[in-house]
Amino acid sequence: MTSARFITRNSGVAIWRQIADQIRGDITAGRMASGARMPPEIELAARFSVNRHTIRSAIAALTKEGVLRAEQGRGTFVANSRKLIYRIGERTRFSQILATQVRETKGVLLSYRTEAATPEIAAALGMPAGDVVRIDTLHTADGNPVTCSTAWFDAARVPNAAEDYRSSGSITFALKAAGIDDYLRKSTIIAARHADADDLRHLQLSPGAIVLVATAINVDMDGRPVEYAKTRFAADRMEIAIDNKAL
Repeated sequence: MTSARFITRNSGVAIWRQIADQIRGDITAGRMASGARMPPEIELAARFSVNRHTIRSAIAALTKEGVLRAEQGRGTFVANSRKLIYRIGERTRFSQILATQVRETKGVLLSYRTEAATPEIAAALGMPAGDVVRIDTLHTADGNPVTCSTAWFDAARVPNAAEDYRSSGSITFALKAAGIDDYLRKSTIIAARHADADDLRHLQLSPGAIVLVATAINVDMDGRPVEYAKTRFAADRMEIAIDNKAL
């Protein structure tokens, strides 16, 4: 475990969050194995030079995020630290990518609306000013939330994106229903940021948690953009791998 010398007071980042991040880092780096029992609160409090309430806050956050698990009467343990691998390539399909890693994946429509395309969205979709269909979705793997996504489609070309996604849980199905039989990944830009309020709620994260954001453009077989999307990945649960042969 790391020591208290890495705690920065008056930094604007809560002490409990700094402790949680250091514990997470130890787990990710392999310094704490899956199934390992966490040290007692009093030991952690002494190690980080904080009170036990601060340690409880850090442990509670990591438990909520699935990094740790609490067993009544036994203590708190490191959960399975294996992350899912999301491989981005020429054909990026959520269910296919995770098919060999989990038993079940599911896509859920959270909300949708038709709105005027911003200059950013219009440029990404290669369309003049006009309306787009926006859908907000949640993906789960074996019942655990792993990604939230916001996607935009040219309303003139994919007018029923929301309805078709709601019935299928699949972007591929929604595009096929609009006459787009196949599509490829044109570009992906990956960044990291703190989860916002919606991501905290839907991905079941605690305040201060980090999400990876993949901003992507998919195109049809003629190279015409069909989807612009921003997908947020729970960083503690998923890793993103780039297929260099395709991108």
